[in-house]
Amino acid sequence: MATRIDGKKVAASVIEAVKAATSALEDEAGVKTGLAVVIVGDDPASHTYVGAKGRLAKECGFNSTQYTLPEETTQENLASLVASLNADAAVHGVLVQLPLPKHLDADAIIQSIQPEKDVDGLHVVNAGKLATGDLATGLISCTPAGAMRLVRSVHGEDLTGLAAVVIGRSNLFGKPMGQLLLHANATVTIGHSGTKDLAGVCRSADILVAAVGRAEMVKADWVKPGATVIDVGINRIDAPEGGAGRSRLVGDVAYDAVSEIAGAITPVPGGVGPMTIAMLMANSVIAAYRKAGVTPPKF
Repeated sequence: MATRIDGKKVAASVIEAVKAATSALEDEAGVKTGLAVVIVGDDPASHTYVGAKGRLAKECGFNSTQYTLPEETTQENLASLVASLNADAAVHGVLVQLPLPKHLDADAIIQSIQPEKDVDGLHVVNAGKLATGDLATGLISCTPAGAMRLVRSVHGEDLTGLAAVVIGRSNLFGKPMGQLLLHANATVTIGHSGTKDLAGVCRSADILVAAVGRAEMVKADWVKPGATVIDVGINRIDAPEGGAGRSRLVGDVAYDAVSEIAGAITPVPGGVGPMTIAMLMANSVIAAYRKAGVTPPKF
């Protein structure tokens, strides 16, 4: 039976380190980490996420400010707010909650955030720094950063000699995850819908990362015995056993069956999910340290 990788526990350790770093920066340099979160419209899930981010930011000791804009906000008004946050020296991180309403150009807004304040790690400058191996000055997208932190909790910093397979090639996760694994000296394959014999490719992996958004796609016979399996998928499926109209969350990996084969595995929920928000907090304090001219700690 595989070891269950507890994302909540690892995320809590990151948050404790963030709190200590936040306090140290304020004591030593007089700088209080500032995070600005912008949300447009009334999407309930987005408001839930933003509320959680704001509460955790305050818990970490940040000066956290939320800007809530109406659904009909124009591109110009949103761009103007981002520009003002870029210019505010007390704001070290700017986060625009996605998705934005359909009439807004989300990419243009994300690319207008100063790269050094882009705590979501989505700006092309930060993506380019990761692609070229510059982890010292860029900001890494939060979900792959969190998934990588879980890989490191099992294998340590150096993945030399290990084969890693990432299923999924999205700009948001698959590509940056592959680059992080490569930076740690893993031998990396990115599988996708065009991959011939995807199951066979996956069976070669010492580290298998699934991020395709298809419920329980990865079966036990896709997994090398003893492999570390990181499940990034979040899928809601019907759960009639719980009563009419009930549903439950599952990942991209058939957890129960794969747990019999793998050496370590993340659950859904409670695996990668908690890490995403923890790494957002880490990126925010890293940005504050850099702005103050102080070398940030590693998380």
